[in-house]
Amino acid sequence: MEVTVSGDRQAAGVLDRTPGGRGPLKLQFTAVFEEVPEGFIGYVEELPGANTQAPTLDEARASLAEAVELVLEANRLLAEERLGGRTVIREPLSLRG
Repeated sequence: MEVTVSGDRQAAGVLDRTPGGRGPLKLQFTAVFEEVPEGFIGYVEELPGANTQAPTLDEARASLAEAVELVLEANRLLAEERLGGRTVIREPLSLRG
């Protein structure tokens, strides 16, 4: 699963910046899907809280991508709230696999 994040935001996953170091960031995660009587359930191994359930695999994929975006945004907002206006150092963190 690949999620595109605009700007310079990044999160857990494999970071792949577009050529030239500008533009959207691409994060690669591992999506796991399981067929159940109601359809499919799915989750992202590297991102707790990103999960879904849908009647078809295609719907589960789309829903899971949206769940990832929502979890990343919620985590960013929660982190900003916890800082309470304090001065901090923010910097990119790149992981090599």
